[in-house]
Amino acid sequence: MTGAPNGDTLRASTPAPGPDTAPVGPAAVPRETLRAALGLYLELHAHPELSGAEAGTAERFAARLEGDGATVTRGVGGHGVVGVLRNGPGPTLLVRAELDALPIGERTGLAYASTVPGTMHACGHDLHLASAAGAFALLAADADAWSGTLLVVGQPAEETLEGAGAMLADGLYERFGTPDTVLAQHTAPLPAGTLAHGRGAMMAASAALDVVIHGRGGHAGTPQLTVDPVVTAAATVMRLQTVVSRETAPSDQVVLTVGSLRAGLRGNVVPDDAELSITVRATSDRALERAVEAARRIVRAECAASGCPEDPDITVTSRSPALLPDPAATAAVRAAHEREFGRHRVLEWPGSMATEDFPRFAVDGVRTAYWMVGTVSPRQWHEAHSAGRPLPPNHSAEFAPDARTALPAAIAAMATAVRQLFKETR
Repeated sequence: MTGAPNGDTLRASTPAPGPDTAPVGPAAVPRETLRAALGLYLELHAHPELSGAEAGTAERFAARLEGDGATVTRGVGGHGVVGVLRNGPGPTLLVRAELDALPIGERTGLAYASTVPGTMHACGHDLHLASAAGAFALLAADADAWSGTLLVVGQPAEETLEGAGAMLADGLYERFGTPDTVLAQHTAPLPAGTLAHGRGAMMAASAALDVVIHGRGGHAGTPQLTVDPVVTAAATVMRLQTVVSRETAPSDQVVLTVGSLRAGLRGNVVPDDAELSITVRATSDRALERAVEAARRIVRAECAASGCPEDPDITVTSRSPALLPDPAATAAVRAAHEREFGRHRVLEWPGSMATEDFPRFAVDGVRTAYWMVGTVSPRQWHEAHSAGRPLPPNHSAEFAPDARTALPAAIAAMATAVRQLFKETR
């Protein structure tokens, strides 16, 4: 597209390595690989699709993998894509990237901005897919350097925490082989050309609850004849704040958010019902379970205190465990990244209260490796910090990775990790 970056202008963003570091990985990614990956990225960014509706995204990703030699199966667990490259005896590794976008209207001003109103890739899934495809192309072209089976997965419905489970339920491991290790990377508002590994939980465990409070509607002028679910809902929202402040140990990290409260249509009518949507996050499954049970108890107690005619409906709509990558796999990948990028470009990730369903791939002894990829150009980083303003985070309408610097680093990071783990698990 006019004004968009192209393969000829992609360069490593970070300064030349010092004498104690190896050559920077992104500089070694061939121009043709970058051009193809960038083309895919621009297509995906301009044509985002929501969770469960990723047909076009899946087809674009599948076609790219097929073009580089993968045997591709479509429609796994929804719109899921599985590309397979068998390259002799050895371990099986799985690279996961996500297909879905978010219901957010884009405000980046990019020449290749979303063409779909109210929908954008605000979490970097388009860059994850493009870098996975680029890494696959590198590995397929360098098959003499590794031996084993490589699976590349385009997962649907990550944002709703449903896609990983759906793919597993559709026989992902039974049909294509159980991997020794599953790898993934995720964009973050860090300097492009840097990577970040964590110790302990990379992302939080989470649970989403939908609540319906049943009242008894009537006229606003005769409240004594009603049971007002709006008042009950308001009391519930306020009391839920004590789950973190008074029922969570200071050593635990827990976040509880009421993201939606819906009730009534007009000011002169007391409605019959009120609906709440609640998200609970914690860095351990134990702390999450305790917070969820506290939330259930508070909802029921407030309804009882208000004299609601029926017990509330409380439905857990999604749940995901904490993301705890395997320590041995993490150490091996981190060491490989430090050799490839230089130690000064591999940072510490402090953990995040964001969540995703990637941990579900870690079943029956399957290891996981997971790291963060910086997306902010040197100019953006300098301007933001000089002005003392925050950078647009993931899930922001202004989230805009600098593809010229972030994409080659992400390609090199994934290819380097895969090569290392093929070597480690022989």
